[in-house]
Amino acid sequence: MSSIKHIAIIMDGNGRWAKERGRPRAWGHIRGANKVSAIVSEAAKIGLDSLTLYTFSTENWSRPKDEVASIFKLLKKFLLKEKHNLLINNIKFNVIGNYRVLDSSVVEVIDNLISTTMNNTGLNLSLAINYGGRTEIVDAVNDFLKDGPKKEITEKDISEHLYNQSLNNIDLLIRTAGDKRISNFLLWQISYAEMFFTDTKWPDFEVKDFKAILDEVKFRDRRFGKIQESKVVSLTKTSALS
Repeated sequence: MSSIKHIAIIMDGNGRWAKERGRPRAWGHIRGANKVSAIVSEAAKIGLDSLTLYTFSTENWSRPKDEVASIFKLLKKFLLKEKHNLLINNIKFNVIGNYRVLDSSVVEVIDNLISTTMNNTGLNLSLAINYGGRTEIVDAVNDFLKDGPKKEITEKDISEHLYNQSLNNIDLLIRTAGDKRISNFLLWQISYAEMFFTDTKWPDFEVKDFKAILDEVKFRDRRFGKIQESKVVSLTKTSALS
């Protein structure tokens, strides 16, 4: 698992999980929040550099108002509850996305947690809140243009103007609940990420599932556009014979 340093997860299926059990969608989000704690603890335990969780997208505002309200109420409660765990596990907390449009009480909790954990040196935990991948790229370009440089923009320029440029590129993207799409998540950062889609809905996602995915992915050949060494040797021998 040495090549897997940064994992991103689309925690999908909370509402559907609850609906299948005849319960309100909010119940699924509550169950899902409990799973976050376990996965974050495991990520810190195995020495992962970074974990980024898709918490609330820019598109999620189209959901029913009562569901949106319950999500942010739950988020505030979760962050207050997890503060102790983040501190004792040396986890650095951050948020990507425009979270400042949220209720001031939620913003205050987020700012406090960012400040309190900023000197921690373990796992970098980022929640994507009111986040969209396209918006992040547009904002990065606009930030670059505000500096007034009279030159063509480069990949390095965009990378340096992303919401949190200190984060490494994504090595592995996991999505739960069966859908096989990216849903506007970290579009720039997943250029060479491995993808893993599981039918398991997030409230049923366990640490054992997380570990099994890592065990499977570590055997994948991540070439980053290069040719396997064995193939290079084979091609060289073929060329020599001809």
